[in-house]
Amino acid sequence: MTKNIILVRHAKSDWSIPGQKDFDRTLNQRGLLDAPRMGNELAKLNLNPTLIIASPAARTKATAQYVAEQLKYNTDDILFLEDLYEASSRNVLSAINQLDNAHHTVLICGHNPTFTHIAEYFTRQDIGNIPTCGMVHISFEVENWAMISGQTGTLKNFIFPKMFFTNRDGDDD
Repeated sequence: MTKNIILVRHAKSDWSIPGQKDFDRTLNQRGLLDAPRMGNELAKLNLNPTLIIASPAARTKATAQYVAEQLKYNTDDILFLEDLYEASSRNVLSAINQLDNAHHTVLICGHNPTFTHIAEYFTRQDIGNIPTCGMVHISFEVENWAMISGQTGTLKNFIFPKMFFTNRDGDDD
């Protein structure tokens, strides 16, 4: 049996409001464009998650909703977990290990540097940095989510906006 995790880093966020809490930052114009476009690229991979989980921060919430729409996933069914905001790799691993085994493909939308660390931990691959709105698909040859740990995954896809869209402004963080 195969289990699949799709790690999605939130799209580019807006830093234009001085003093705004990190949790409340929304997507900037590039993020608003990239999230649905990358959701469409993900849909082309036919992974079809049966569960989408996201950090409740404004930027991850919006990213998850845009991606879900492109995947024809009901946005009302997205599960927002407080533990994914400012999560450590250990928190993410714990959330994955506790998933219901009825799900075979789960998309998790969250934050760096944790997502890059956990992707490297699972796959033994040097990813370096998952750019904003980057998506990492990892498969595991296990029957139970509880069996997932370090070096048990295989990197299947690593996609990010610069691979598909040109004339983009700014950096990738």
